[in-house]
Amino acid sequence: MTTGGRNGLVRRAWAVWASGALCVLASAGCSQPGTGADAGGDNAPGGAVTSPAAAPGTGKPGTGKPSGAAAGTEDGAGAADHPALATARINVADGQTIGVGMPVSITFARPVPAAQRADVERALAVTTSPRTTGGWSWIKDRNLHDGQRIDYRPPAFWKPATKISVRAGGHLNRQVTVGRSLVATVDVRTHTMTVAEDGRERRVPITAGAPGMDTWNGTMVVSDKQRRVWMDSRTVDYGDAYRGYYNYAVHLTASGTYLHENPKAGANAGRRNITHGCIGLAADGTARRFFDSVIPGDVIRVVGSKETVDAGNGYGDWNLGWDQWTAGSALA
Repeated sequence: MTTGGRNGLVRRAWAVWASGALCVLASAGCSQPGTGADAGGDNAPGGAVTSPAAAPGTGKPGTGKPSGAAAGTEDGAGAADHPALATARINVADGQTIGVGMPVSITFARPVPAAQRADVERALAVTTSPRTTGGWSWIKDRNLHDGQRIDYRPPAFWKPATKISVRAGGHLNRQVTVGRSLVATVDVRTHTMTVAEDGRERRVPITAGAPGMDTWNGTMVVSDKQRRVWMDSRTVDYGDAYRGYYNYAVHLTASGTYLHENPKAGANAGRRNITHGCIGLAADGTARRFFDSVIPGDVIRVVGSKETVDAGNGYGDWNLGWDQWTAGSALA
């Protein structure tokens, strides 16, 4: 189902995050861009990263030091803690392995005023091994106010095996490792997904958003995944069209885009686009195999569609060029 918030309600319940949007499966596929659904089923295994848009306080490349914390240094060291840092949350779990597209995302319980954002940035530090240039940028999250989210990323995807340490003030620290590289490119015109994993490629037939319900274009990042998700058409103004659990759901945007098993994909994947915006995979084991292969931070790039997903709709950070990204720093 697709995604991004052009109409409908966004209602979800998460144990870790306060709110977010799920994709909704209609008889032919997924919800229209901009819709959401109630969530159910099993949580993503291993403390998977969830959407930054769902983080109240909780999706996804110079100058070298554009945002006060250059990789390989601790430019925030010694800065006095800003009060906002007392409510800060980081989107990655300590010790987690992440995909090459995962930004470091920090959210705050209340908006940080524009005049105070530079002080907050000075209290943030990212160090990497090997040394990697990167920078902070304030992102307008789809489900938060301006000033409640700041992300850190390099100019291009992280290199596999990079070790990343994050510090927000004196009390909040995380250490994560970048795993193998997985970048999946979905071409909605040819109804195929090319999965590049550590130098090997495989092609998978898919079905994407039908005309008028187009899948988001651009680069998205896996925020989390669930073995099954409860989807209810009433949350997206589709009446009683469908209610039930749907399998192997890989979460891509806060507005509701998923890459998931679609019962109608067997007859349509590789041939035509029939969903309401999500990316559908067949129930012959194709969806399960892809689900098993991905981790939070893996990259899903959609080409041949129309509207590009916003930076704050999940982890849409990579849809900003590097100059745009560094301009979002309060220290630029």
